[in-house]
Amino acid sequence: MSAGMKVGSVTRKRYEELVAEDRQLVLDETKIQFKIGDDALEIEPLRPHGGSQPATDEEPLGVRATLEMFAEDIGVSYNQVRIVRQTASKWPPERRAEGVPFEIHRILEKLQDRFERIVNPPRHPRTGKLQWTGDAAKRQVGWQVDTPQSVQEKVEAIHDLATDEQVAARVATDFLRRPGVAFRAAGDGTAVHLFNKAQTQRWKQAEEAREELVPGQEENPVAPVVRSIDRTMEFLDLVGACHKFVASTNRLVPLMRDRELSLDAQEVIGHNLSRVRAACDWVEHAVSTGETDMDEELARLLRGE
Repeated sequence: MSAGMKVGSVTRKRYEELVAEDRQLVLDETKIQFKIGDDALEIEPLRPHGGSQPATDEEPLGVRATLEMFAEDIGVSYNQVRIVRQTASKWPPERRAEGVPFEIHRILEKLQDRFERIVNPPRHPRTGKLQWTGDAAKRQVGWQVDTPQSVQEKVEAIHDLATDEQVAARVATDFLRRPGVAFRAAGDGTAVHLFNKAQTQRWKQAEEAREELVPGQEENPVAPVVRSIDRTMEFLDLVGACHKFVASTNRLVPLMRDRELSLDAQEVIGHNLSRVRAACDWVEHAVSTGETDMDEELARLLRGE
């Protein structure tokens, strides 16, 4: 990118100046956070719990009171003092990576090989430089990233947003209205089995609701919803069947090049093509008119008789 091009509302040159200034501020803040952490450790060193484990979030009452007083006197929160003290304890001054923000040290602090890991940053996907970012550090420890990049990270982000059953159901329904998504989902045996099972249960609920309906009584609210879902899934199943036939034909027909089939083989294929044509005509008629009845001749043909 040339210096004359813009980044947002500023020139590339101005952008780089701002980045340099703010990066220095981040590094200055890193020094401040480690200084507060070191001072908190000097005032109240970490004490072993049960003789072996270091203190974590739960401090003895006397220690917490002292750290709360320290936090109040310097004008920050107790929680901030607790975090920087913990991180400072994990990174002795001689093992801290120069030029690496405090936040990266905090994320990596639980790794056993953190001292070796922090001096070997991954390559930044945009700049190509060996550089730590918050997301790069989170990937090292298995945390969810802020900006998902890989398919798995994006899937995990969607799962995290859709923990609520109502949200998940809405998302799944919206996605299944996309024929390509429905086609792929139809290839997952477990998903198809669970959907068919759920569809049967919902159908029974709707039938029971209709059976219980008496004159003058409003229909159970679940019934129209179930019918709407059934219609949507029937449409997707039909589209999926068409996709499968076209995909299989596209794959198999080219393989017939330079092959001579026997008369018997040609007759078998011709018979099955007649069934396909009849089925397509039936589908087209049902879609355009809503009528799904078939005569006996069509029924026998589709049965292969």
